[in-house]
Amino acid sequence: MKNILMEKVHLLDWVNEIFKAVGLDEEQAKTIADHLVLANLRGIDSHGVSKVDIYTKRLEKGIVNKDFQYTRLRETPVSALIDGCNSMGIPLATAGIKIAVEKAKQSGVGIVGIKGSNHAGMLAAYTGYAADEDCIALAVTNAPPSMAPWGGREIFFGTNPISYGIPAGNQLNIIFDMATTVVAKGKIILAKQENKKIPLGWAITKDGRETTDPEEALDGLILPSGGPKGYGIAFLVEILSGLFTGAAYGPYIGSLFDDFENEQNVGQFFFAMRADLFEDLSNFKQRMDQIIEEIRQLKKMEGVEKIYLPGEIQLELEKTRLAEGIPISAEVIDSLVSISQKYGVPTIKYEEILKGGIV
Repeated sequence: MKNILMEKVHLLDWVNEIFKAVGLDEEQAKTIADHLVLANLRGIDSHGVSKVDIYTKRLEKGIVNKDFQYTRLRETPVSALIDGCNSMGIPLATAGIKIAVEKAKQSGVGIVGIKGSNHAGMLAAYTGYAADEDCIALAVTNAPPSMAPWGGREIFFGTNPISYGIPAGNQLNIIFDMATTVVAKGKIILAKQENKKIPLGWAITKDGRETTDPEEALDGLILPSGGPKGYGIAFLVEILSGLFTGAAYGPYIGSLFDDFENEQNVGQFFFAMRADLFEDLSNFKQRMDQIIEEIRQLKKMEGVEKIYLPGEIQLELEKTRLAEGIPISAEVIDSLVSISQKYGVPTIKYEEILKGGIV
């Protein structure tokens, strides 16, 4: 399977031009392009530019509001409930975490809930922003159903990811991001797009068999991470992002890929607090660096070269891909070319880049 290596600047420009061509304003297009390319830089390719296809389809069909609109329905010095007015999820979530951080800086704590939203991409981008602003943050979002509650045979919960971010001093910030399913649904969709099999243990068919076929998996059930433990966390995510905000929940969330008539009404929830609430920021960051160093020095299991901190693998990969290029599969490149042709985005300036980047 061939991949194309692309520099960040070229991929950003291409995706940005596509979203402007489909009708988004400059700021929205840039925000979404930055987010998707960051996901590819960190190796979260399921949440990267492979999403351009479905995002543009939903925008073209008018299922998602092209105008960036939101209303603050309820607000206090430490909280805000936002109606996203069916705008694109990534710009909405970006605004949401910024409001949470702003309130945290002013009041110590900031809590933001969003309803009427859409797919918001990689949660690590939001908690990472908060950590860069010297806040400890938690982010959750619900998603269309793909997982059964533990012991069930019918889907109810989505992949329901959860992320946290914690600022450090001289060390890298700690950025954790996980789906409460064994794997994000997007990884199975990407495997289908690239004609690849999936590992056993990711999903089962609708009649309960293990499968390596991504199409059977998408028609069946994705398994919870850690069995009942993942289910328990997924339940909390559903409450905070769905019921608490007034968004849709569980089976009432519109499908991103299969429903081209109804809004998704996804919910997001952000919690941010200043990292200096209990002690001086410099002391907290020094202690963060200390615990990171102590963990690194622990005895390792046989065959383990390094004990990684949460999110460190992705942050290291980002540095590598910035230097060497971002590998994009030929299938995703073909999709970007097809979308560009559809919306009149010239691809001639990318042709030499694509020819020279095959690996």
